[in-house]
Amino acid sequence: MIVRITENASWKLLRQISFSKVSRNNVVARKLSTLTPVIPPSPDDFELVSLFDQPQSSRTTRPTSVTGIFQHTRLTTPSAFTALADSTLVRAQLLTERILRARQSRSELFKVVKNLDRLSDLLCGVIDLAELLRNAHPDRQWVQSANDSYEKLCEYMNVLNTNVGLCEVLDVVLHDSEVVKSLSSEAYQTALIFWRDFEKSAIRLPPASREKFVSLSSEILSLGHEFVNQASAPRPAALIEASELEGLKDDGMGARLQRQASSTQKSLLVYPGSHQAYMIMRSAPMESPRKKLYVAAHSSTSRQIECLERLLGARAELARLVGWDSYAGMVLHDKMAKTPENVNHFLDTFLDRTAVHAREALYALRLRKQAHLRTSLLPVIQAWDRSYYCPPEPPEPPVPLPPLSLGRVFMGMSRLFKHLYGVWLRPSEVLPGEVWHSDVRKVEVVDEEHGVIGWIYADLFARSGKACGAAHYTVRCSRRTDDDDEVGDLRMNGAEEGLLEASQRFERVKRHKLRGVQGEYQLPLVVLLCEFSRPSVLSGPTILEWHEVQTLFHEMGHAMHSMVGRTEYHNVSGTRCATDFVELPSILMEHFLSSPTVLSLFVGDGFSTDSQTGNNHQDPCHLIDTHSSVLLSVLDQIYHSPLALDSEFNSTAILAHLSNTRGLIPYTPGTSFQTQFGHLFGYGATYYSYLFDRAIASYVWRHIFMSSPVERELGERYKQEVLCYGGGKNPWLMLSALLKMPSLEGGDAAAMQTVGRWRIDDSSVPNRH
Repeated sequence: MIVRITENASWKLLRQISFSKVSRNNVVARKLSTLTPVIPPSPDDFELVSLFDQPQSSRTTRPTSVTGIFQHTRLTTPSAFTALADSTLVRAQLLTERILRARQSRSELFKVVKNLDRLSDLLCGVIDLAELLRNAHPDRQWVQSANDSYEKLCEYMNVLNTNVGLCEVLDVVLHDSEVVKSLSSEAYQTALIFWRDFEKSAIRLPPASREKFVSLSSEILSLGHEFVNQASAPRPAALIEASELEGLKDDGMGARLQRQASSTQKSLLVYPGSHQAYMIMRSAPMESPRKKLYVAAHSSTSRQIECLERLLGARAELARLVGWDSYAGMVLHDKMAKTPENVNHFLDTFLDRTAVHAREALYALRLRKQAHLRTSLLPVIQAWDRSYYCPPEPPEPPVPLPPLSLGRVFMGMSRLFKHLYGVWLRPSEVLPGEVWHSDVRKVEVVDEEHGVIGWIYADLFARSGKACGAAHYTVRCSRRTDDDDEVGDLRMNGAEEGLLEASQRFERVKRHKLRGVQGEYQLPLVVLLCEFSRPSVLSGPTILEWHEVQTLFHEMGHAMHSMVGRTEYHNVSGTRCATDFVELPSILMEHFLSSPTVLSLFVGDGFSTDSQTGNNHQDPCHLIDTHSSVLLSVLDQIYHSPLALDSEFNSTAILAHLSNTRGLIPYTPGTSFQTQFGHLFGYGATYYSYLFDRAIASYVWRHIFMSSPVERELGERYKQEVLCYGGGKNPWLMLSALLKMPSLEGGDAAAMQTVGRWRIDDSSVPNRH
C-alpha cells in the first residue's frame, strides 16, 4: 500500500508540475478574453468543408480545357519541363552577361540589384518547382526530369556564386553613394544578401585557395548526403531473453511476444524503431530489455562516426579558408544571433531556466522508479527509463471538441485569418493537367482590399512514392515585375531566339495586377504536403488527430507568411528570411490552438467552447524533453566550434561530457546518438533556431494575442510590423516594434539573453522544422 501511495503521489506531482502552468494560462485567457465579435462563417467557408471532406469522385466538375502544371500551358510532359530548364539556363546566361556589362553604362548600374534579383528568381522559379515535383510527382519520368533540371540549374547557380565579375559589379554599386541612395531599404537588404553570398563563396581568394574552396564544398555536400542517409539507417537488433519479458504491461502485442518466446524457447531479435521495441520501452518492468534496446538504437559503426567527424572537420576547414574562426561564426553572422557567443548567451540562460522545472519533473520520475523498485534511496533515471516511467502522451485540445474533419479545420483557419488579417481562403477549380495528382486541392488566398493575393495547393493525403512528413514548398515567391526592363536584356541571334520562348512563356503566366496596388506583381504560390488519410464514401471525411491539426496550423503559418510577406524583391519575400526567424510565424500559429475562441471557429454551427471544461493536457515530462533539445543545440554549437579542427576531436567524448556535466540524464557508455542527429547537416550551427523561435512565439502569444486571439487590431499590428516585410527588414527591429521593446533593437548579447529568459508555453512537436 505504501508503494502504491508513493507511486500515485509521484504521478500527481508530475501532473501538478505540468498542469499548473496550463491551467493558469487557460484561466488567464478566459478572464482576459475580450468580447470581440465573431464573424459568422461565409459561403466560401462552407465550400472549404466540401472541398476537403468529400471524396474526389463525388465532387462534380464541369468540363474544362486542358492546361499544364500550375496553369503553365506548355508544361504538360517531362520533356517540356526539361526544355523549360534549358531555356531558363540560356536566359540566365544572357542576364548574367548584361549585369557583367553594367559598368559600361551608368544607367545600368542603377539596375544591377534588380537584375541580380531577377536572375535569382529566374533560376529559383524552376529549381523550386523541380524540388516539389521530385518529392510529390507519382510519375518516375517527371521525377527524373525534375532531378536532372534541379542539378543542372543548381550547378549554374553555384557558378554564379563564385563569379568574380558579378561580385566586382556589385562592389561598384555598393560603393557608389548615388546608386545606394536610390535603393529602397528592401533593395538594399537584397543587395547585402547577394554580397554575403559572394563572401561565403571565397570570391576574393587567390585561384589556388578558390579551388580548395570548391573541393571542400563538394566534399561537404557528399559527406552530408552520406551522413543524412546513415542517420536514418536501421540499427542492429537487440537480443531479448524470454525471462526479460515477464510482467509486460501490454495485453496485446506484449502477450503475443511472451507466448512466442515461451513456445520457441529462443531469444527474440527486436529491432529498434519497431512496434515491438516501442512497446517494450513503454511496458517492460525489467530494466535490462529496455537498456538493450536503447543501446542498440543509439549505436553507430566506426564509419558512421568517421563520416560525421569528417563533415565537421571539412566545414571548419572551409570556414578558416574564408577567414572565419569557426563554421558557426561563418554561418551566424547574417542571422539574428550574429555570433556563436550570442547563441551561447541565449542557450546558457535558457538552459538554466528550463533546468529548474525539468529537475522537478525528473524528481517525480525518480519517485516513481523508487516505488517500482522498492528501494530506500532515490535511484538515478537512465536514458531508457523515460518512456517507461513517463510514457509520451499524445497531445489533446484544451477543451473537448467534436471530431474535427480536414474541411472543418480549413474552415477554422480561414475564419481566423479573416478575423486577424482580413484575408480568407476560397476554393478554386483545378483544371485538368494543372496538378500532379488527383488528391491535390487548390485554394485562392483572398484579401478584402486587394482581391486574390496568392494560391495554396494542398497535397494532404498519404500515398506511395510521396515524400514523408509535412512540408511547405514555396514554389513561387512574390516580386514586382512591371519594372523588370526586359527591353534591355541581351538577345540571341536569329533562329536561336526561339530557345528563350519556353522560359519567357513560363514567366508571363506568373504576372498579375492587384486591386488598388500600383504596378504588376508575381504572386506567391505555395504547396502544402502532409500524410493524412484520404476521405472515402465508406469511411467518410478525413478526421484529424490533434497532432495533425497542430501540424496543419504550423505549415499554414509558413504559407501565410509567404502570402502576406509580398515584397518587390524575390530574395526577401515571405519565408526568405533569417533561419532563426523563419519559424516564428508557424510556431505562433500553433499557439492559437490553445484558445477556445479560436477552436469555436472550426465548427460554425452554434457550438460554443465558452462553457467547456479544459482538458488541461500536456505531456508531464515535456520539460525534460525541452531541456534535452537545449542540450542538443549546445552540442551543435560545440561541434561547429574551432574544436572541430583539433587532431584529438572526438564527437562521442564531447557528447558524453556534455550529458554528464550539463544534462539531466547521464550518458550511456557504448552509445553515439550524434550519428542520428540528422539536423547537424541541414541546420548545422543553427539548430538553436527552433527553440529560439519557440521562446519568441510564446512571448508574442502571451503578451499580444492570448487575451484577444481574434481581434483585428492585434492581427493588423502583427501583419504590419512582422509578416509584411518577409526578410526585407532586420528581425530585431520587427520584434522591437511589435513588442514595443526598444532594448531589443540592437540584437546583441543582452537581447539574446532576454529571449533566453522567456519561457516556452507550448507543447509543440519537437523538430517539426
